[in-house]
Formats: sequence, C-alpha cells, structure tokens
Amino acid sequence: MNQTDLKAFNLIGLSKYPNLHSTLICIFLCIYLMALVGNVLITIIISSDPRLHTPMYFFLINLSILDICCTTAAIPKMLDILIMNRMAISYSGCITQLYLFTAALSTELILLTVMAYDRYVAICFPLRYTVIMNRMTCLCLAGFAWVLGFLNSLTHTSLILRLSFCVENTMDHFFCEIPPVLKLASSNTLVNDVVIVIADVILGMVCFLLTAISYTYIISTIMKIRSAEKKKKAFSTCASHMTVVTIFYGGVIYTYIRPAFSDKMEADKVVSAMYAIIAPVLNPVIYSLRNKEVINAIKKIFGKQAIPQQT
Repeated sequence: MNQTDLKAFNLIGLSKYPNLHSTLICIFLCIYLMALVGNVLITIIISSDPRLHTPMYFFLINLSILDICCTTAAIPKMLDILIMNRMAISYSGCITQLYLFTAALSTELILLTVMAYDRYVAICFPLRYTVIMNRMTCLCLAGFAWVLGFLNSLTHTSLILRLSFCVENTMDHFFCEIPPVLKLASSNTLVNDVVIVIADVILGMVCFLLTAISYTYIISTIMKIRSAEKKKKAFSTCASHMTVVTIFYGGVIYTYIRPAFSDKMEADKVVSAMYAIIAPVLNPVIYSLRNKEVINAIKKIFGKQAIPQQT
C-alpha cells in the first residue's frame, strides 16, 4: 500500500489505559492551558515593556512561540482521542502534524544554543555585549534557527512522502512523530534512518555540545565573582537553564537516534512527552517567570509595587 491508498493511521498510544482516560484528559488539558497561557503571557509582557526589549528577551519570545507550536501540534489531537475516542488521524493530517512538530522541535534545538551563546557573551564579555549582540545579529541568529529548523523538517517529511506503508496502520504512539511513522513503512527506510542520525548529530549533539561549552565558560566566569550572593544567584540561573536543556536535548537524541538501531519503542512515548509536553510548560517558569525583571513587568501591568532590582 502506498501513500495515495493509505487513508489514515490509528493512534493507540493512549488506548492502553482506559481506566485513566478521565485523569489523562484533565492532566493534558491543564498542561496545554498552562503552556499556552504561560507562553502567551510571556510574549505579551516582553512585547509591551520597553525595558525588556533586549536580545535575551527577544529570543525568549521566539522560544515561547515555538513552545506554543510544539504543544498545539501534539496535545489537541491527544485530547480528541481521549474525549471523542477517535483514534484515527488522516494521512494528510498525520503528515501535517509531523511536519509542524518536527519544524518547531528542530528550531527550538538551535534556538537554545543561540540563547546559551547570548548568555555567554553577556556574562563573559559584558562591555562588548551590545556591540556583539546588536539588532541585526539577533535577527540573523533567530532567522537562521527558524529557516534551518523548517528546512530540516521539510527534508524528513519529503523523504517520508516517498515511502510505502503497511496495511497494518496502527501506531503505538499518541501523535505522529518520525520514528513511529517509519515503523509502519513497508519500503526501505535506510535513507530516512541515515538522514535522522545526521540531523540528530548536528541539531542534537553538536548544538548540545556548543551549549555545554557556552555554559562551561559562563560558570568559569561566575567562579571569579567575589560576591557570594551574586555567585549563588548566577549558579542558580545556570543550573535551571541547563536542566531544561539537558531534558530537551537528551530526549530528542534518545528518541531520534535509538530507533535507527532498535525496535523497542515503548519508552519513546514517555521521553517524547518530556520534550513535547513538559518542557513547554517549564520554559516560561525557568527562563522568565523566575526573573525579577519579568516579575516587575507583570506587577507594572497590574499596578503593583515592583521588586527592587539587585545590583
């Protein structure tokens, strides 16, 4: 059966837990609303406060938009499966979901590296920060992340469109993602697997390595700070950022490289949930809502007294 004959895929990733459907509906709905409201709020706050019109917050707006895209690509269909008990997703709908999710995921991997570089310049070269991270540089870095991310997704999607699929079209996953879709292909997926590994090495391992190098220099600079309070604050911020980065990169590398060498897919559903569902909820909290500048902007909007900035 080829792609023109295939009408739909059946997503059964959540059907194994019929007794938990009501609980899962509440959990996924709350997570989606939290991610949506949190990221929209961050975008509005940063856009409306001139004091937050800096490179770091410009990249945070991009991150929030990508987080909204990730959760919107995956969770609404999951809720549809649980609420309406409609496990089928059309072939075109599956390909669209796969493309949008992969594009947002790929772009976010690159953007996290860009954000780490921004913090590296800010902490290690504070006097040259505004010169290095000027408006044009920020636009180019963000544009590079978006273009490369969507081109990566287009490449994977185009290769999948060339495949033929089995009559058995049941997918043990809760949304259309590259690895489980490839498992249903009846034609040879060697080219797809090779491209996945190459893309994951570049967008996953290399980006993570660059991010880790940036934070290594950042931590080295922080160690030279004499103030114990400022040093503790800086370490706390870096630890929070690295936690999200590790969860995100680790999950993507595990999910996209391992299937090329293994047929065990069960754990992928849990790992996918970490970067597709959990990370978009954590990002607004860790990157913004714990930041006193953002909190001050929120209080300004609601007419409350601002928190004094630490110098």
